[in-house]
Amino acid sequence: MTLPDAEPLLTTWYLEMRDPAALDARPLPPTLAVAECEIPQFELNRFLYQLVGAQWQWTDKLEGDQQTWRALVESDAHRTFVAWHRGAVAGYFELYRPDGRNVEILYFGLAPGFIGMGFGGPLLSHALACAWAWPGCERVWVHTCSLDHPAALANYRSRGMTVYHEEVSGD
Repeated sequence: MTLPDAEPLLTTWYLEMRDPAALDARPLPPTLAVAECEIPQFELNRFLYQLVGAQWQWTDKLEGDQQTWRALVESDAHRTFVAWHRGAVAGYFELYRPDGRNVEILYFGLAPGFIGMGFGGPLLSHALACAWAWPGCERVWVHTCSLDHPAALANYRSRGMTVYHEEVSGD
């Protein structure tokens, strides 16, 4: 008798940093430039989400309410940053602070072709520094899961973030 394949377990980790002094920063390499998109462009965020997230099965935003997503991107509580390497989009991150105190790294990642180049730690360091530089920030948090890049959780921890909650689903 053959048993049906079991659904794989999905683990989600929630991490936080409560003190900017905890940041173990890695400097941006000279060939990696990061710019904030000071003029919101929903279509750019959608493109970046697809570019970076396709390999990690980011699909929830593509299937959801596009007007709600647009409103989030265009709100004063949201900021988008793009990383460039030699003129190409190397990655991006989005910060979201709806309560004026807790900044979520809403999305973070590298574009295909830029993984393994040593950009992950420096870009995450920059994301954390930008979050802490946002006036009123008291805490930075993020969540990641077992579908993400195998080094994602270690990168968050290496930069000084700590796990405060873990969920396992799919059993």
